[in-house]
Amino acid sequence: MKVSVDGSRCQGHTLCAMIAPDSFELDDVDGHASPVSDIVPDDQQEAVREAAHSCPEQAIVIE
Repeated sequence: MKVSVDGSRCQGHTLCAMIAPDSFELDDVDGHASPVSDIVPDDQQEAVREAAHSCPEQAIVIE
């Protein structure tokens, strides 16, 4: 599974980092998220799916 964050859609709500803290990091300046790695380890996939579903801006893209 691959994950990315559409920077033009992310508004820095931080839900992804709260739900999947091992998979998303937040920018210190604006709080926008980015994946720690674009390849999601098996043990983090469920949390990443939940984070994507919870994103108010639908900025998380899963492939």
